[in-house]
Amino acid sequence: MIIGLTGKYCAGKNHAADLLEKRGIPVLDVDKLGYQVLESEKEAIFAQFGNDLKRSDGALDRRLLGRIVFGKPEKLAILEGIVHPPVNRLTNEWIAAQKGAPCAINAALLHRSSVFHTLDCIILVTAPFLTRFFRARRRDRLPFREILRRFASQKDFNTQYLSIKAEIYKVENHGYSGSQRLERRIDKIIEGFK
Repeated sequence: MIIGLTGKYCAGKNHAADLLEKRGIPVLDVDKLGYQVLESEKEAIFAQFGNDLKRSDGALDRRLLGRIVFGKPEKLAILEGIVHPPVNRLTNEWIAAQKGAPCAINAALLHRSSVFHTLDCIILVTAPFLTRFFRARRRDRLPFREILRRFASQKDFNTQYLSIKAEIYKVENHGYSGSQRLERRIDKIIEGFK
């Protein structure tokens, strides 16, 4: 069984991933995998987007890269053409290594993953607007406008999951006060897998 795990910016999908792992379900964080691939493919990225992206230590300046491609579909497509093939290959290799045991794929852009249509179910983590806003301020220390810009970029987020035939479990994550409720919901979903 392959579980997809996703949610809007600062909804708490990583917290849900931790809960799955504590219950013995291995989770691949595709976003972290993407960061690793960005670093391993940095020379191709420098060739496409310029050496201004190279920090003094030789590493890729991901924030500057984000500013270059955010809201620019043609530039984003070039970056995705570099990054997505190795991410998809590594994701498929990781799934194969699980040898059919239940596992989860944690990805912000789950609908764009090569494994999207092979998922058995999706856990879609949600949280109220203000909860996500204050999490973003606390965690990423972004300016108000940048947070709103990220939120706006995900306005059609849920509609991308309507085409899949997999079961979709919507899980509310209200934060600290609702943590036990979130755990109970995850437990109930996992129980249904047995």
